[in-house]
Amino acid sequence: MKVLVTGANGFVGSALCAELRRRSIDWRGAMRRPPAGADPHVVMMPSLAPDADWSAALEGIDVVIHAAARVHVMRDQAADPLAEFRRANTEGTLTFARQAAAAGVKRFVFVSSIKVNGERTLPGQPFVPQVAQAPCDPYGLSKYEAEEGLKSLAAETGLEFAIVRPPLVYGPGVGANFLSMMRWIARGVPLPLGAINNRRSLVALDNLVDLLLTCATHPSAANRVFLVSDGEDLSTTDLLRRLGRAMGKPPRLLPVPAVALRWGTALLGRGDIGRRLCGSLQVDASETSRTLGWKPVICVDAALVKVAAAFADSDRQNRNPVTDIR
Repeated sequence: MKVLVTGANGFVGSALCAELRRRSIDWRGAMRRPPAGADPHVVMMPSLAPDADWSAALEGIDVVIHAAARVHVMRDQAADPLAEFRRANTEGTLTFARQAAAAGVKRFVFVSSIKVNGERTLPGQPFVPQVAQAPCDPYGLSKYEAEEGLKSLAAETGLEFAIVRPPLVYGPGVGANFLSMMRWIARGVPLPLGAINNRRSLVALDNLVDLLLTCATHPSAANRVFLVSDGEDLSTTDLLRRLGRAMGKPPRLLPVPAVALRWGTALLGRGDIGRRLCGSLQVDASETSRTLGWKPVICVDAALVKVAAAFADSDRQNRNPVTDIR
């Protein structure tokens, strides 16, 4: 079996390639900017445009894990964000999948997003693989439309698909909001997040990689949609406390009521931050476990220790990239 990973130098893609190498599985990584020097495992990745030619990357490939995407960003500056997301994540993905089918690829593993289900859950009502309605967020909608297109393509061509919708992914090298939280804790910044009683599902990078590789080969993964999590839902307050413990630096948390936090962020024009910090987003991954016999390979606290160690090492070498707090 030979596996092609797209977005091979990205957060998820690079971890996938490292694990394929560790397991001695034949692989090829497609990336936009290959490293200097010849590497037989690496090929130039075409753009995610609908007219991209993937023939060189697909030669001799049995399984594709498609991790490349136009990623979700806060305050998107594109004139028409939905059109841009559709161009890359929907049309580009389906062009790629159709070429994969024509090249004789047996299975197409698609890294989708929990945003296909939505942004938040009510108490006792976690997300399940079945989607009640299409999402309204442009990124989530582009992924949903790609999923639907893959299902139609599979029926037409016989190409097997496996779709995985991860929630927030964290691991060594994580960026965005998770990196911001670690910086706040490291600097001892007082945070008004000591009284948040929400519940959010997360997935450690190690767990997501293991599930994606399981979906690449497991017979029961064919033509199914899977949700994934660490199996332990955390409140924002609990996450900060456990992250601080992993970093060896207890966070300075102020017990500000969630309603006040929501009001304050809305007043500042950043209500999206308040909703994310205070709202719940839970996934039910029990169907994944039943179908594939899969369980997380690392627990939350062990995963947080790995994240903290990588953060400390990066900080010591003074090469942490500057990231806006979003």
